[in-house]
Amino acid sequence: MFVMAASTWAAGLQVQGNVGKLIPIALTGYQGQVAQVLAFDLEVMGCKIVPEGDAAFVLNGKNGPNNLTGVLSDNAGNFGFNLNINGAAPRVLAHALSNATIKAITGHKGIAHTRILYTMKTGKNAWEVFQSDFDGHNPVALTNDKSIVQNPIWMPDHSGLFYTSWMTIGGLQNTTVVKHDLRTGKREVFSRYKGLNTGGAMSPNGSVALILSKSRSTDVYLAPPNWGFLKDIKGEKLSRLTRSREEKSSPTWSPDGQWLCFHTLIGGKHTLVKIPASGGQMVAIPTKGAFRPTQPSWSPDGKWIAFTQQRGGFQIGVVPATGGNAKIYCEGEDPAWAANSRNIIFTRRAGGVNKKRMAILDVPTEQVKMLPAFTGGVGQPAWQ
Repeated sequence: MFVMAASTWAAGLQVQGNVGKLIPIALTGYQGQVAQVLAFDLEVMGCKIVPEGDAAFVLNGKNGPNNLTGVLSDNAGNFGFNLNINGAAPRVLAHALSNATIKAITGHKGIAHTRILYTMKTGKNAWEVFQSDFDGHNPVALTNDKSIVQNPIWMPDHSGLFYTSWMTIGGLQNTTVVKHDLRTGKREVFSRYKGLNTGGAMSPNGSVALILSKSRSTDVYLAPPNWGFLKDIKGEKLSRLTRSREEKSSPTWSPDGQWLCFHTLIGGKHTLVKIPASGGQMVAIPTKGAFRPTQPSWSPDGKWIAFTQQRGGFQIGVVPATGGNAKIYCEGEDPAWAANSRNIIFTRRAGGVNKKRMAILDVPTEQVKMLPAFTGGVGQPAWQ
């Protein structure tokens, strides 16, 4: 655990009238890994590293084996902070300084200490779920299924996750939604009906949205809190939210848990829809200007839905949560929002379906930063 000590911390360095523009900042005095991490973090969150003479802000300091200092000022000579951070590895310290810098400049929390889930190809017909720092460093395998795994989704409190596995049980391979507790490492079969089992999106109140084909059509079901596939403690049953033959996929909750958004077909056209958690009619979410929208991801502030457009290749788009004009940003697929409702992590194909890389989009500035390449293709990231 790092320790941050501030000898000076002044308010008032926040950017004025600069929304959508890269913030020019200079880094002086930092060396090696710390300099690289600071540059990456700050650019992901809307900055541009420039020479000191071109900078609106200057972050000056030095770094040692387990400590660093940072003095932030603007080009008018106003000070933001004078920090001494120690007691952790260089990457951790650099992330802490990046977050402090973004907070001082923009007034918003940084995302440099968050983590991500994703799938990575580890062998022939084998993928596993991994967890890493938000920038792709320090990856750790969470599963050892030796099968196809997909769609890792965080629980709201980040204590665990759900994912879909093509695991074999009793000699039978079938799609299975698995619940994984990160605190204990315990895994349990959450849904393994005959046919399709996917989804596993948990709402803030603990209900879990599933996509199942157990009733012949592919529909959205809702499991109540504490529901279990193998042992139903409370005697509560799944509720069926939809009844239609059209395909459905990628459930994502509104932050207040009142609405569930997913992809389906209406009149043969790919459409984003939402449905009340209490049940009712599907409501189409207009995505004017987008083509074949799929893979919705609802932003934590509730204002936006990111999605994948398929027009030739794949592109990342964003539309207001109420629907409206959609904006297409860049090549990519599998979008997932960061907690700041500003950054989106996604995958981009790099020479084939099994050679995907992850990247991060800063929505206001449209800046894209690629994450480190891995030996196996990656996919379907989820941001803590």
